[in-house]
Amino acid sequence: MSTYTPTPAALGPGKDFSESRRWLQLVVGVVCMVATANIQYAWTLFVPEIQQTFGWERASIQIAFTIFVLVQTWLAPIEGFFIDKFGPRLMVAFGALFIGTAWVINSQATSLFGFYVGAAIGGIGVGSIYATCINNALKWFPDRRGLAVGLTAGGYGAGSAATILPIAAMIESSGFQETFFFFGLLQGGLAFVAAWFLRSPKAGQVKASDKLNQSRRDYTLKEALNTKLFWLMFLMFICVVTGGMMAVAQLGVIAQDLGVKEFKVDLYFFVMAALPLALMLDRVMNGISRPLFGWISDHIGREKTMVIAFTLEGLGIIALGAFGHNPWAFLILSGVVFLAWGEVYSLFSALAGDAFGTKHIGKIYGVLYTAKGIGALFVPVGNLLMEATGTWSTVLYTVAGMDLFAAFLAIAVLPRVFKAHVARSGGVASPPSPLGPKGAAQAHA
Repeated sequence: MSTYTPTPAALGPGKDFSESRRWLQLVVGVVCMVATANIQYAWTLFVPEIQQTFGWERASIQIAFTIFVLVQTWLAPIEGFFIDKFGPRLMVAFGALFIGTAWVINSQATSLFGFYVGAAIGGIGVGSIYATCINNALKWFPDRRGLAVGLTAGGYGAGSAATILPIAAMIESSGFQETFFFFGLLQGGLAFVAAWFLRSPKAGQVKASDKLNQSRRDYTLKEALNTKLFWLMFLMFICVVTGGMMAVAQLGVIAQDLGVKEFKVDLYFFVMAALPLALMLDRVMNGISRPLFGWISDHIGREKTMVIAFTLEGLGIIALGAFGHNPWAFLILSGVVFLAWGEVYSLFSALAGDAFGTKHIGKIYGVLYTAKGIGALFVPVGNLLMEATGTWSTVLYTVAGMDLFAAFLAIAVLPRVFKAHVARSGGVASPPSPLGPKGAAQAHA
């Protein structure tokens, strides 16, 4: 029988509880995420310049991006182990050195292998910072986990917005090598300095939610893997993230096949082709969706929010397949899809904290996060399905089916499994259990 160990949130806030302290931790985490975002989101600006300079095929250059995504995703469980062992400061400082080194290597690379090495090192650095900041937000905000992790993840999703134009301008004026070098040192240095302001909360410095069911004990990774809830969440995560990635990754090809790629959208104060405008909406909606749906989930529950988001995404994708040949419908519906997709990174991490506590959440969410890597491996299936059927509608309807299946699990299965899980864990609901930690421990025993 597992030994009951109450979570810091279960012990309740003490005299040392401070709202300003924990919000400072959240702000620092967002700063670290913003400093990290360009490793992924600004890469597309460098690819044409690399191709023009060295003459390599674009597909060969883009292997570096694939390496980056796989390393960032699949090393998450190992990084989670070190997060739980060494805490946020050392892990973010370590990651900052790696993201800076990655772009310095890119600035000196003269072979594809050099860029592949830079991508692998960048994946380690980004994974270390991303996982650490998400985990730290989970630990400091048990009562507002959805909002906290949503803001943190949103910093990564939208963090490159402020630096995309300066990076593009420097590439044009000074070349991509100097841009890699300068921004590598700048971003790595910013994250390294910010790292030393991070720390994990102590007992009495956090408080549990008075609106949501939450575990009153901390699960180990082995214990979490032995629960039905973990594997249900894993299946749902794969369905939603695979569906979203298949739709998003093929957006340019879908726009071309639907005949709207080059359509000029006149918004009176500027004119832009439909596809780049849709891609701009991607960043905006991704940045909005993570804190928005996270905040909603703090008030109405993770399961209900998942039902709303997954259903919205599924119906949006179906409508995109049916009406996407209209440029305005394409823009609006792609925005809806992006809005409903980005929330997976706030909802599943928040639900993991609710279910399994936060002492070992680095390892637990690290394993759960590998669902993204599995989803990435399924993305090429979309191309095969399109070639077999001759239409993207089949792909979009398949993707929508995966989202709606996840919504069905969220409404029909997840509440029952989660409620039973928390009951076995000595859970706390609204209002908090009158038994208190000792009583809950005895009830659990």
